[in-house]
Amino acid sequence: MSPSWKLVAALMGLTLLGAPALGSEPYVYPAKGQSADQMDRDKYDCYNWGKQQTGYDPANPPPPPSGSGGTTTSAGEGAAKGAAIGLVVGGLHRGPRRNPARSMVRGAVIGGLVGGARQRKQQDQQQQQAQQQQQGSQSDYNRAYGACLEGRGYTVK
Repeated sequence: MSPSWKLVAALMGLTLLGAPALGSEPYVYPAKGQSADQMDRDKYDCYNWGKQQTGYDPANPPPPPSGSGGTTTSAGEGAAKGAAIGLVVGGLHRGPRRNPARSMVRGAVIGGLVGGARQRKQQDQQQQQAQQQQQGSQSDYNRAYGACLEGRGYTVK
């Protein structure tokens, strides 16, 4: 398979997958009368050079983060902690309504809600950071790709 066909196949694959890289690919114009064949070869070479320079491949972007990656308090952990605190607080409570079991249940419910909310917030933050990193990597790649093509006599917008 020739280099130009490999590039065409890669771009078609991106189109079918709906990858965001195509929407941000720069427009390239031959400024020195290069043929379409020459432009395809140069684009392919600059695609490879941009990948090598940035470590980012727009045809194979990294997958989004999965799950939680660290010290997240899950709903289950929050429920267990809340139940323990509720048991202690209920056990310390003096008076006619002293009921450690009820305090434990209340603590478990509240702890589960708080733990679940913390877990969702951390997952949202991780997803947002990954998206920003992806956009930065795409931007770095586009700059390298454009610089390569400009060096070969193309106008890049």
